[in-house]
Amino acid sequence: MGAATAATYFRILTEGPHVHRNLSTPQLVEAALARGEASLAANGALVAYTGSRTGRSPRDKFIVEDEETRTRVDWGKVNQPFPPEKFEALLERVVRHMAERDLYVMDLFAGADPTYRLPVTLVAEYAWHALFVKQLFIRPEMSELASHAAEFTIIAAPEFEAVPERDGTLSSTFILSDFTRKIILIGGTKYAGEMKKSIFGVMNYLLPERDVFPMHCSANIGPEGDTALFFGLSGTGKTTLSADPLRMLIGDDEHGWGPKGVFNFEGGCYAKCVDLSEEKEPQIFHAIRFGSVLENVVINARTGEPDYSDIRHTENTRAAYPIEFIENAVIPGIGGHPKNVLFLAADAFGVLPPIARLTPEQAMYHFLSGYTAKLAGTEAGLGSEPVPEFSTCFASPFLPLAPRVYAEMLGERLRQHGADCWLVNTGWTGGAFGAGRRMSLKHTRAMVHAAIDGRLAQAEFVTEPAFGLSIPTSCPDVPAELLNPRNAWPDKHAYDAQARLLAKKFEANFAKFDALESIRAAGPRVSR
Repeated sequence: MGAATAATYFRILTEGPHVHRNLSTPQLVEAALARGEASLAANGALVAYTGSRTGRSPRDKFIVEDEETRTRVDWGKVNQPFPPEKFEALLERVVRHMAERDLYVMDLFAGADPTYRLPVTLVAEYAWHALFVKQLFIRPEMSELASHAAEFTIIAAPEFEAVPERDGTLSSTFILSDFTRKIILIGGTKYAGEMKKSIFGVMNYLLPERDVFPMHCSANIGPEGDTALFFGLSGTGKTTLSADPLRMLIGDDEHGWGPKGVFNFEGGCYAKCVDLSEEKEPQIFHAIRFGSVLENVVINARTGEPDYSDIRHTENTRAAYPIEFIENAVIPGIGGHPKNVLFLAADAFGVLPPIARLTPEQAMYHFLSGYTAKLAGTEAGLGSEPVPEFSTCFASPFLPLAPRVYAEMLGERLRQHGADCWLVNTGWTGGAFGAGRRMSLKHTRAMVHAAIDGRLAQAEFVTEPAFGLSIPTSCPDVPAELLNPRNAWPDKHAYDAQARLLAKKFEANFAKFDALESIRAAGPRVSR
């Protein structure tokens, strides 16, 4: 695409009477309501539904393969290549589609640290999409808008559907990243999370070269200025545990760890809200108000109140809100070097201990593994037994570069700053899913607090035999019998069999990594 063509496209998308640029929150809410895109809940949140696409579409995500990306990207099942000429042809069709519609343009940033922040512009055909990114990305000061120059542009065209035979896509949906043109092209899906995660992928591509470790984690900071990181896949408690009334929230999902410390990529939170309650998660509950976006949440027809227990559309119901809606948020989202790093896993096999202290080698093993478990009934095709989910570095769908790039950066920073690393099981105890019980949030919070404030490090530790993990024999405010997973099972032989089963799955997954023997040896001890 020549410079003249690029300039013409950008002018069509960002200039003219059909373009509404940098509208205020009330203006975007009013536009979304007037256009019939969304409705208002009784708590003031804007409620939108995304149709058949209620989550990300990883099968439809591609990276343009060209001179910029050919030797840098870790091509494969996750990072699928897309021909430049097909991208250009599809971009031209999308621009023609967008030129006939009202457009909502937002100029924003990714990255709270000004040294590393990325200027981003969104061009959307939905007003509620513009509100979504406004609340999730970092909002410029009025004085910054005049000099804002996008380094990446997101074009979100949910009403445009691709023709696979013509466009080279796999379905009518597409999420295409072009690192040469610096464009994210999204179509055929209303799910707003694609915009957020596409920019996360961009940051994961750009920042390692700038000595910043990009991380799929939440982060908070204590009264003494101590930073903690929480890694974990969806449903493991990353947002819940980091939104702690006793600590200040840096961010709930995406961060960089650079030479000066940790910084949030975002200016908002994107919380899962299935079964959300004021009692269990008061900070998140009260953050959902006017200016927030609820995605696929059922609203009570009589009262207008959100019904967070109703998952008729999807279990992946979401709330997007500015981070300042959290009472004790850190603004700007910057903290020091972490003292504690926690890996969260919702182990539906009931094997992993509620909390364990990891050696550096074990930390590398479990970071590369990125384990949690899916439950029967949560996805089509799942049987009656739990299914392990391994997502490299807890972020596999968003890593354009080879896993070793991110793993080595973690290892370097853990060693350099002497951070303690913990594995926390927020899943099942006393048995697998269906037989055991879910770990109490109250007890998990107590263990996390004790780890972060240093009390747990003073306890006596023993090595459990299945995974070779160092587990405490006591923890303040937690029954001692919960701390050893084998002791929590009524049938010890059943636990041993389950531990062997999960260990084999860990080992089968880890076989794909080119890891040092010391890291490989830090995995489970029982597999036969």
